[in-house]
Amino acid sequence: MLNHPSTLTGALVLALLCPRLAFSDAIHRVYSPSQAPADVRLQKLRDLDSTHPWRPIEDPRAWAERAQEVRQRILVAAGLWPLPPAAPLNPVIHGPIQRDGYTVEKVFFSSYPGFYVTGNLYRPAGRSGPLPAVLSPHGHWQNGRFYRAGDDAIKSQLAKEEEKTENGARYPLQARCAMLARLGCAVFFYDMAGYADSTQIKHTEGFQEVSAELRLQSFFGLQTWNSIRALDFLSSLPEVDPSRIGVTGASGGGTQTFILCAIDPRPAAAFPAVMVSTAMQGGCICENASHLRVGSGNIEFAAMCAPRPLGMTGANDWTLEIETKGLPELKALYRAFGAEDLVMGKCFPSFPHNYNQASRELMYSWMNRHLNLGAADPVEEKPFEPIDPKDLAVFDQDHPRPQDAVDAAALRRYMTAVSDRQWRELWPRAAWSLKNYREVVGAALKAITATRLPEAGEVEDRALSREMLPGPANVTLEKHLLSRPGSGEEIPAIVLAPAPWNGAVLVFAHPEGKKALWAGEGSGLARPVAAALESGAMVIGADVFRTGELNSVDEDPMAKRLKQKYAGYVFGYNRSVLANRTHDLLTTIAFARSRARGSGSIRLAGYGRAGIWAALARALAGNCVARTLLEDDGFRFKDLASMDDPMMLSGALKYGDVPGFLALCAPGELILLKDGAQPDLLVSAAYLAAGAIKNLRALPREKRDSQEALEWLLISPAGR
Repeated sequence: MLNHPSTLTGALVLALLCPRLAFSDAIHRVYSPSQAPADVRLQKLRDLDSTHPWRPIEDPRAWAERAQEVRQRILVAAGLWPLPPAAPLNPVIHGPIQRDGYTVEKVFFSSYPGFYVTGNLYRPAGRSGPLPAVLSPHGHWQNGRFYRAGDDAIKSQLAKEEEKTENGARYPLQARCAMLARLGCAVFFYDMAGYADSTQIKHTEGFQEVSAELRLQSFFGLQTWNSIRALDFLSSLPEVDPSRIGVTGASGGGTQTFILCAIDPRPAAAFPAVMVSTAMQGGCICENASHLRVGSGNIEFAAMCAPRPLGMTGANDWTLEIETKGLPELKALYRAFGAEDLVMGKCFPSFPHNYNQASRELMYSWMNRHLNLGAADPVEEKPFEPIDPKDLAVFDQDHPRPQDAVDAAALRRYMTAVSDRQWRELWPRAAWSLKNYREVVGAALKAITATRLPEAGEVEDRALSREMLPGPANVTLEKHLLSRPGSGEEIPAIVLAPAPWNGAVLVFAHPEGKKALWAGEGSGLARPVAAALESGAMVIGADVFRTGELNSVDEDPMAKRLKQKYAGYVFGYNRSVLANRTHDLLTTIAFARSRARGSGSIRLAGYGRAGIWAALARALAGNCVARTLLEDDGFRFKDLASMDDPMMLSGALKYGDVPGFLALCAPGELILLKDGAQPDLLVSAAYLAAGAIKNLRALPREKRDSQEALEWLLISPAGR
């Protein structure tokens, strides 16, 4: 048990606070003056063109845990965690066009009220159900579903034997749908938002405002939801066997293929063409979203199909090395399931980026085997009679676009209203609802910060020096560099250890980093630090990301990039500044756990704006932290106006702003220093639901260094 700090005016505290204590810039520095921080995060940012290798997890149970985490990450990044309500599709199917062995119809239905998914439905002629089916997103071909190649391209492809027929070369997207229908499949070929008939919102516009980012409303999310609803539509057709549905698309359509199969268990087979790669991850805003690929990438997304059949093709593009970089790792995962033959990848290095006949025929054979189509293998594409794109248009005089069709602004208002309603339903009102709240919001916080509390042994500690703190107090000053294995991170930290030490540790978080352990030049230690040491507790302060010695004088490359590009290109591959600071605090807390003795021995204090960083870390730290003091200076994410604000955290507003994350601290002991000295209603509700309202306190901010606040922080919970 800690000593009661009622003697804070004793001799030791006077000594610790004494202005005669030597203080210089060197006392809190870990690096030498000529040494630059080696933290990789201060160097080049990751982006879509970085290398994105993947190390397989070859234990099916361990992979199941990781797959759940990745699935949640994708859904959070898409703004689909939790999923919005699936309103009735009310599909309109009209205008059948007869072809040899199949028909083509025009389809539209609402994925959201007022937003319409459009496409063509290919059905085999003369076959009764249950039929296999294939969902077919297109990708970034010019005009999408209406793509028509020019004469020069046709001549080149025929000469190089990329295509065998003129119609296949001119209409390669129609070719695959027609052949799949002839093989007995119902095929829904649907538009990406902004292409062909889907003109309500331009393809690269509508979701780039700060307010959209704070709610995780994005083009990627819209397109992913459209894919889910397209699968709903295809599954709902009375003649379709919902257990035999495949998905295939190329390029951006390949991205949609593996994203859908990663989050939805219904597809029975997948064939993403020319997109799965350790290289370029997708160059459009519809393929990128904040949080999506932090610590992950397209190989792992494709692996989410396991052990369902997964076929892939590569070409002379960023997928050129798929057979040697990506496929072997996927084979290792599938081998762990005893299903190595269910994953395949083949590159056609003589062909450029495409979904040409050679690739299509490989896909036909793949679907033939795994959807049980019953055709002779290998499958060769038959010549077909194409349809003029104007005759494939969904909307016409008899079937105009519905009058309730919305633009991006109106769609975002609907998304916000639904999200707010779901949020109100999540409010913790009892123990069971608090559990549900933690499952939803806790998973979201883990995804948007892309971090977790390290397990025992997962923090590398490089101890640099140990000396007595100058002055009469019996305190040792240690200097450390902390990191997580293989991360390339480097966190400078200071440990102040009193003698005698009672086994407790205070993690001290401040916007100025570990320098704030001292009150200022010639002023001795900060009062909370002095009080902790006097009570017998060890104190750890660290320079988390871009604070203290990690605060480069150069312009933050992330801030510079955010001024130039869509936020998803930056936050989709890198933690935000705030998320990195939370991550580093968790590393520091785990280090503190390795030093502490006894349960209930770790305390966390966050001052100034670092109160928010510490709040997020505490919410993710579980029972590791016994008691927490957080300063709430009134910051709220809803007030952010710039993507490059260091407090930017995409999705924070969707999940309740600061109070939403503070509620995750229940039932842990928490004192808030805030103006008005009253916890937010949501935070109080969470503690009431946990039956632990006595563990929540609030004090005015001016009492941050008061004996009342310090006494609460430092005494043993068992001694209350």
